[in-house]
Amino acid sequence: MAGTDSSDAPGRPLDSDSSEPLHLQLRGHLRAQILNHSLPPGTSLPSEAQLQVRYGVSRSVVRQALGALADEGLIERGRGRGSTVAPRREHHRLVHRTSGLSAQLGSTGASVGTEVLSLSVQDADASTAVLGTPQVLSLERLRTADGVPIAVIHTWLPVPAFADLTAESLQNASLHAVLGEKFGVQITSGKRQIRAVPGDRDLLRLLRLDTSSPVLLLEGTSFDQDGRPVEVFSTWHHPDHVVFDIDIQREPAVPASAGSLASPAADAPDAVADQARQLGADLLRLADRLSHRGY
Repeated sequence: MAGTDSSDAPGRPLDSDSSEPLHLQLRGHLRAQILNHSLPPGTSLPSEAQLQVRYGVSRSVVRQALGALADEGLIERGRGRGSTVAPRREHHRLVHRTSGLSAQLGSTGASVGTEVLSLSVQDADASTAVLGTPQVLSLERLRTADGVPIAVIHTWLPVPAFADLTAESLQNASLHAVLGEKFGVQITSGKRQIRAVPGDRDLLRLLRLDTSSPVLLLEGTSFDQDGRPVEVFSTWHHPDHVVFDIDIQREPAVPASAGSLASPAADAPDAVADQARQLGADLLRLADRLSHRGY
């Protein structure tokens, strides 16, 4: 609830024997509470003196931790009024829709940028066999919203169908829009999976994340208007800036006698909903496990 006071919240003891400095431990503890909405926007943080007592640390440790949170834009500090959790600009992605991230962000008024990191022809493997070609075009991009990195996208396309694609044509552009304009291909259906995963060093650097941060991975295959597989993709989303939204509708009842003939796609909304409900808990468990392993 906005405007609430967190001064009575219990503190977690910091580990003075850890190789991680105390101010980073305190920052991490407060940061986790902000990101998991235990401390929602508008919440007043305890005073510096209260944090000193609660965590048994010096004033300089508290000030370093709060300063780091302020630099991230997670809290707002005001002279004489303490610190409060800052409003958050979250970008929402409707994962049950075929429109890509660029189109969805653009429709909200966000300034969307796309940097092509690499574009090359590779041999197909087991993960891209669904495309049905011996070679695939491998495309890696960095997507930003209002200048902030929010996703790294790796896409594989069949060759030779899309061999004429160039990095220049995809810079600051939507891939799906280019496929429609240049090749007459419309994405009309697909399969999607969501999971929380650890990010490697290069991925975390591109998304400006700490080494202990998990990321949100959306994987899938997209099909065109003729039912042909067009792309295989993996998109790693910044967990602080992207929220997955899913619209759920009740499916028409299927007669028991027709159950064996029902399309597997009929169960897709329920399956995605189950994944979405568990995603937050999975993400927090993964972050905790990574931090304890010292990643």
